[in-house]
Amino acid sequence: MQHFGYSKQSKIPYDMAFIKSKYIGRTFIQSTQNKRRKQVLLKLNPIKETVNGKRIILVDDSIVRGNTITRLIKTLRRAGAKEIHLRIASPEFLGICYFGTDVAKKDELIAINKTKEEIRKEIGADSLEYLSMENLRKIAEASNAKGFCEGCFTGKYPIEVPDEIEKDTFEKVF
Repeated sequence: MQHFGYSKQSKIPYDMAFIKSKYIGRTFIQSTQNKRRKQVLLKLNPIKETVNGKRIILVDDSIVRGNTITRLIKTLRRAGAKEIHLRIASPEFLGICYFGTDVAKKDELIAINKTKEEIRKEIGADSLEYLSMENLRKIAEASNAKGFCEGCFTGKYPIEVPDEIEKDTFEKVF
C-alpha cells in the first residue's frame, strides 16, 4: 500500500478520505466509459469530516484513462478539499499493457500526446507527480524482480505485440 509509505517518508499524517463499497468491483475493467464512470461514483464516498478545508495528497497506483482519478478529485472538491495534490506510484501509461490492464487502444490512455501539466489540468489536480522510470527500475532491482516488463510505460515489450487488441470474446457476448 503505497499511501502508508508516502505518509511515513513525508511525515504527513495519513487519514482515510473515502469509504469504499465492497460491493463494487474493479472499475477500470468495465466494458464502456459510461459504465466505468458510474461505477466510480458508486464505489467511493468521501468522508467529509476528514476532507473539508484540508490540503489533500492523494496517492494512487496509476492513471490509465483518467476516469477514476478525475471523479475522485471532483468528489473531494465537493466534500470541501482546499487543495488536491496527486502522487502516482507508477510512470505514465504510454503503451497498451498486454499482460493485465484492460485497454484495447492506445488513444484511450490519458498520457498519450499530453504533457503532465495538460493531464493535471484535465483531471483537476493542483499538482501531479509520477514515479520515474528510473525509480521504478530501482524498485524492481531491489526486489529481485525477474522478467520485469515495462512495455506499458515505455512501449518496449519483452515479446512482439500487435498494434491493437480486441476486447475479450466473452465481454462482446454480453
